[in-house]
Amino acid sequence: MSETSQQSRPHARLFGRSKGKTLRKHQAALVAELLPRLSLDLSKPPPSFKRETHLEIGFGGGEHLIAVATENPQIEFIGCEPFLNGVAKLLARIEERGLTNVRLHQGDAADVLDWLPDDSLARVYLFYPDPWPKRRHRKRRFIARDNLDRLARVMHTGAELRFATDIDDYAAWTLARARAHPAFAWRARRAEDWLAPWPGWTRTKYEAKAMAEGRNPVYLTFVRTPR
Repeated sequence: MSETSQQSRPHARLFGRSKGKTLRKHQAALVAELLPRLSLDLSKPPPSFKRETHLEIGFGGGEHLIAVATENPQIEFIGCEPFLNGVAKLLARIEERGLTNVRLHQGDAADVLDWLPDDSLARVYLFYPDPWPKRRHRKRRFIARDNLDRLARVMHTGAELRFATDIDDYAAWTLARARAHPAFAWRARRAEDWLAPWPGWTRTKYEAKAMAEGRNPVYLTFVRTPR
């Protein structure tokens, strides 16, 4: 599919509210001053990606994104999160650590995927997305054929899509759709390949809560197959 036709494809909003509690004074200042400097400008053509680039879809409070960006200053990271309070938390951590390798989009990750050039991402992270458990809402789940098409276009051959969830139904849903897509392969061979997290894994607050409530996560890795 051409980039033009991909960008013209409409998509449904896949998230609920985008703002929660009132931001603290410093958080509000970071949103007003730092966020515009780090935000992608989707109205302009994307820049050339000279460094390895990773994308995190729905970074929540930013625990994982801040850890990998700190540990890998040579990699460019893009974080997408519609919830303003999560963005504000991440901005505070970026400021505290003086990171220069993180760009942000406060909004729908599908818009960023449509904006990115072909073959531009080496890794994509999607951890604990909203499972939309009600049957009538499942069409809002991020893992769907149209978004897998978007990911396939922008990911290198051999690039990884890393997915984590504590919801059994969403894990099965994701496996079924990703394995049916010709651009992705699931190469797990034993239980440890999906029951153990990736090396250097940073546990999020959500994961800790899920495990405390008796829900065990699964960690799925899908590889972009050769074009």
